[in-house]
Amino acid sequence: MEYIILILSTLVIFSVLLSKFGDDTGTPALLIFIAIGMITGSDVLGIIYFDNVNITQYISVVSLVVILFGGGLNTNWKYVKGSFKGAAVLASFGVLVTTFISGLFIHLILELDILYSFLIGSIISSTDAAAVFSILKGKNLKLKGRLKPLLELESGSNDPMAIFLTLTFIELIKNPDFTVLSFIVFLFSQIGLGIICGMIFGKILLFVTNRFKFSYEAFYYILLLSSSFFIFSVTSLINGSGYLAIYISGIILGSNYFIHKKSSIRFFEGFSWLAQIVMFITLGLFVFPSKIPEIFLPGFVISIILILIARPVSVFLSLMFSKFSLKDKTFISWVGLRGAVPIILATFPMTNGILGSEIIFNLIFFVVLTSVLIQGTTLPWFARLLKLDDNSANKIQSPLEFENNPDSNAKLVEYIVPFNSRISGKKILDLKLPENVLIVLICRNEVFFIPKGNTVINEGDILQILLEKHQIAETVKLLN
Repeated sequence: MEYIILILSTLVIFSVLLSKFGDDTGTPALLIFIAIGMITGSDVLGIIYFDNVNITQYISVVSLVVILFGGGLNTNWKYVKGSFKGAAVLASFGVLVTTFISGLFIHLILELDILYSFLIGSIISSTDAAAVFSILKGKNLKLKGRLKPLLELESGSNDPMAIFLTLTFIELIKNPDFTVLSFIVFLFSQIGLGIICGMIFGKILLFVTNRFKFSYEAFYYILLLSSSFFIFSVTSLINGSGYLAIYISGIILGSNYFIHKKSSIRFFEGFSWLAQIVMFITLGLFVFPSKIPEIFLPGFVISIILILIARPVSVFLSLMFSKFSLKDKTFISWVGLRGAVPIILATFPMTNGILGSEIIFNLIFFVVLTSVLIQGTTLPWFARLLKLDDNSANKIQSPLEFENNPDSNAKLVEYIVPFNSRISGKKILDLKLPENVLIVLICRNEVFFIPKGNTVINEGDILQILLEKHQIAETVKLLN
């Protein structure tokens, strides 16, 4: 056991340390995690021999639960609701279009059997939440308008359609006389029950979290973590989409106040990164690099079809009547990142005994690597090229942590001193602020400091002001 713990902990430590290399070179972190798994596997260094498809599925599913719930916690419904319609169309119709365009081109160019072609198309049809979340956050990429919420919503909700299509084509291959009617019912139950369970359990969890006062703060994190697995499993057992349910329940929590919200979000951010490291290392271990060269050419062809044809066509058709501009749609087409979900779906043919399933898995793995390598590494550059990056959105992290509890009368607000402001050059004591209004921190040139009464206010200063809610309008008027 000591050797196993040593190896696993070493892999995680190396993953964390090498992520800094990824930041410096622009290499996506998940690509580094996969590479570590492949290098330590039996084909390269031979440290770990691993080829268990069931364990791979289990680890991946558990990791995705944490990643999706954490992604939901970081999402505020007021922020993303304007993108809901576009994301819903992309997550359903867009996935369908991607499947059939990819499958058709694979059939025509690679001359594969039509059902096998559509099976591959369905597996690679959905964008991956883990990849999208990690790339956008890891690169600290700020986007203009509604692009970021659209991409996050789409990647977090398009799994049910991809799963439905994958299972449908597997069943058609196994049973040529199979009728699709039962799987249409399955699709609606997946999406419908996923949404219903996510909303119900999310509201219950929100109530429970705020209702019970625990002696230890850590109990709140344990409650949220265990509840995410509970929601996933219960929803899945009644034929709903557990992934969709936990993402929606996370959004409900993230859109409302609950006790220790900020610290809970930080907890899940750390735990989500650990889940990504473990998941992608496992997926890397499961792959035998020596088998990649034999599928390089067809894998490259499929990647080109997906990146340059299927994804753009599906995006432009899905958002045809939306208000997104041509540049927006072009960028959305480029953010068709594939990641853990397609690799997990690629194990379904293996567990269902489909002929040639090992080749299918290697093909999908190569497509995912290509997607992350080409699209993931060029996202910031592509955003700048289309002038869609928003530098003004960069926010300096304050050392002061304050939860704006709706039940409390106290509130912490930020005020940016505009240029040519009338208060510029004045001392704080000369501002004659109302009683109980305190400027507790000032950020100047990206450095925070505690002000005194004789501190002079400069243009561009960011003032963090602690006050009572009814004093906000009066204080802002006074400062303006």
